Amino acid sequence: MIAFVSGPVAALAPTSAVIEVGGVGMAVQCTPATLAGLRIGEQARIATSLVVREDSLTLYGFADDDERQTFELLQTASGVGPRLAQAMLAVHAPDTLRVAVATGDEKTLTAVPGIGKKGAQKLLLELKDRLGEPLGAHVGRQGIGVPVSAAWNDQLHSALIGLGYATREADEAVALVAPQAEAAIEAGESPAVPRLLRAALQSLNRTR
Repeated sequence: MIAFVSGPVAALAPTSAVIEVGGVGMAVQCTPATLAGLRIGEQARIATSLVVREDSLTLYGFADDDERQTFELLQTASGVGPRLAQAMLAVHAPDTLRVAVATGDEKTLTAVPGIGKKGAQKLLLELKDRLGEPLGAHVGRQGIGVPVSAAWNDQLHSALIGLGYATREADEAVALVAPQAEAAIEAGESPAVPRLLRAALQSLNRTR
């Protein structure tokens, strides 16, 4: 198992980063929040989980060991592969997911693209005794999803800056996708940052 990679950031893309390790570029699939903390040329240490398939070896990267462990635990539920597990962590922090499972909150899980009502109910049953107790202070239903909803614009802006866009371009892109995020919040959902990032990148590509 590759527990982490450490080295200078060689390249950044919307869903991945390349870390130079001993002269070799390691491609790591990351969430927007993780990518937002990386800068090309700067040193980085990313917790990783290697997913082995018959035709591929994919390295998934995380901001810390807690995210990596949660990523691996999520995949113990039937129907949850690495992509869906990563999507869950792109929308919610590990503690938010723990609180959701502990309190049976379907809405928090259905905020993740690809998870419907029935899928959320199934996940709540299967993950009930697997994710453990919340580590932070958010222990009530009112806290679920609030940090992500409040910080979607900061996460998106940081991700765009990390990908090399100018501050002005990032500001404009965030403003363009703001109606999508506000609609999600009004519906009681957390804005899906990965989806907003894709929309922002599309808008930037059209204006260049």
